[in-house]
Amino acid sequence: MSKTKQNLEAAFSGESQARNKYTYFAKVARKEGYHYIARIFEETADNEMQHAKDEFKLLNGIGNTATNLKEAIDGENYETTEMYPTFAKEAEEEGNMEAAALFRQIARVEAHHRERYKKLLEMVENGTLYQRDTPINWKCSKCGFFHEGTTPPEKCPSCKHPSEYFEPANLDF
Repeated sequence: MSKTKQNLEAAFSGESQARNKYTYFAKVARKEGYHYIARIFEETADNEMQHAKDEFKLLNGIGNTATNLKEAIDGENYETTEMYPTFAKEAEEEGNMEAAALFRQIARVEAHHRERYKKLLEMVENGTLYQRDTPINWKCSKCGFFHEGTTPPEKCPSCKHPSEYFEPANLDF
């Protein structure tokens, strides 16, 4: 592996972690009444996200949606089947039951992520993301407009956003 590739990977990791930390720090500052400082943390987090994106692009880490879903499935599968189970076992061996329990709980969530991505990939590959056999409720993610049908409308009658802004509606709440 070239030194530049190693540096890009390290930079991507560092910028990604910094973005998350600054987002967490912003929440604390806002809670303590420091709204200006929170905004500075958020702005810097946005900058770090852009830096990470630029580095990730140079690593050829961003593909089309199907490729990205496959990559996400692989990552979630690794976290579910290898990474978090290993971390949980090691934490337990060290007597850190709180960390072991956390790792096991996160592994369950990662399994859900993996299955969700698998379903989405299947829909993308067979062209059914915006097509159903029977009518369902679709919700515009921009304005909240509801539409019932086998497909969303070509554009939202309310806010005029195109059909790709519609998603299957969860009517449980």
